[in-house]
Amino acid sequence: MPPLALLAGGLATRLRPITEKIAKSMVQVAGEPFIGHQLRLLAREGVSDVVICTGYLGEQIEAYVGDGSRFACHVRYSADGDQPLGTGGALRRALPLLGERFLVMYGDSYLNTHFRSVYEAFCGCGLPALMTVFRNEGRWESSNVEFADGIVRRYDKLNRTLAMHYIDYGLGVVDAGVVRECAEGTAFDLAELYGDLAGRGMLAGYEIRERFYEIGSPAGLAETDAFIRRVSVATYKD
Repeated sequence: MPPLALLAGGLATRLRPITEKIAKSMVQVAGEPFIGHQLRLLAREGVSDVVICTGYLGEQIEAYVGDGSRFACHVRYSADGDQPLGTGGALRRALPLLGERFLVMYGDSYLNTHFRSVYEAFCGCGLPALMTVFRNEGRWESSNVEFADGIVRRYDKLNRTLAMHYIDYGLGVVDAGVVRECAEGTAFDLAELYGDLAGRGMLAGYEIRERFYEIGSPAGLAETDAFIRRVSVATYKD
């Protein structure tokens, strides 16, 4: 499996006051910082090389995770620096650590799916990027993806259409070349890059059936905490 970029540099304003003095990745979920659960999930899925893109209070993440060995991962870091770069700008800065193709996942996502199947779908799609999608129908957040025949036809988080039945699941695979085209040091959102690729017919899609979990909002945090506790109990009983 290729390296994975974990985008963990956001300000997490929706979780304040919890995140006023703690990085979102360090929020307690099922008894420990959330990023610990993420890294064990990645190791389970065969992802052993992780680059964490940090920003706001990123030193807390580095102090807790270290080199990742206790989570069965090899972890390196790419920091925003003096100014927030956004998810896309952070990915652009991390390219020297990621190689020519890599997975990318949001720092507030817990995705209980098969990462290797996603990567294999990318390898066979013939396009420079792949977005995992989930048929959301507006259930958790507003649907923002038009998806058909293995292709993301449109992705737009602001200008939604009646044909948007899907949502970005939170895991992607990208060729470095399409990120390298973006100006280094410029702040931008990964969603902008995905939207541009979709508009040019260059973004593959891979449908995931299992729902996603996230800690980007208080409601999402509560759901994710409950889910991970259930999974942990089931694993212990097995």
